[in-house]
Amino acid sequence: MGYLRLRQICLVARDLAPVEAQLTAILETEVCHRDPGVGKYGLHNALWALGGTFLEVVAPKDPDTDTAAGRYLSRRKGNGGYMYILDCDDLDARREHFKAMNVRIVQDLHSGDDSIWSEAIHLHPRDTGGCLLSIDRHSGAENTMGGYHWAGPAWQERANPDIVITAATMQCDDPQATAERWGLILRRPLLDAGENVRVMNLDNARAFFMPLADQRGEGLTEVHLRCADIAGVISRAEQQKLRTGEKDGQRHVDVCGVRLLLT
Repeated sequence: MGYLRLRQICLVARDLAPVEAQLTAILETEVCHRDPGVGKYGLHNALWALGGTFLEVVAPKDPDTDTAAGRYLSRRKGNGGYMYILDCDDLDARREHFKAMNVRIVQDLHSGDDSIWSEAIHLHPRDTGGCLLSIDRHSGAENTMGGYHWAGPAWQERANPDIVITAATMQCDDPQATAERWGLILRRPLLDAGENVRVMNLDNARAFFMPLADQRGEGLTEVHLRCADIAGVISRAEQQKLRTGEKDGQRHVDVCGVRLLLT
């Protein structure tokens, strides 16, 4: 197997506009792209480039229309984390591995042309646990500032190099079993982080699996950001009237139903 990297975290919101305004302010980064392709799912979105990683928010275009994202919002009782998105250079081999494990593929997407393209495999959440998992492959993506068709043709011009996603945390009914499942699916070893928390290392980031901390059920609850100016992020978040805090010496911001952990 080749590289396996965290490239994007997707959040889901009932209403895109207020969350977009909050994230644009606190990340000090303009939206780099809006993907018309999500319209077929009854959604609209906004995407921010953070170094060579991406943060996305999707929301139903019409709250009265039945969508998978809308059902997810109802099931998890509001805004929150939605997808953990990886990229690799060996998607064909991984597709065969998923099939051999009887992990259902719910989307097998290809977008672009012969010169610039992206592919994605979305796995069935009942076969993975934790949150929705996507494994992608992109043309020209040998380094993370290269190709990423989902972000449009010129995302690099709007990328903020001073903030990068380094990990995300999922709360799970059974963190041990969910982590082991992800480890088998992705062919990655696991480490014990203590207090019933498991961690999986990727080439550029980590995935944490922890016990349920609230009544919202399984889902992606934390996004870890490496920031050059933590104080600036906190200040801008407070101007947006967002909740901020500190635990064990680490500052954090609560937005769109998740906690941004700043390092």
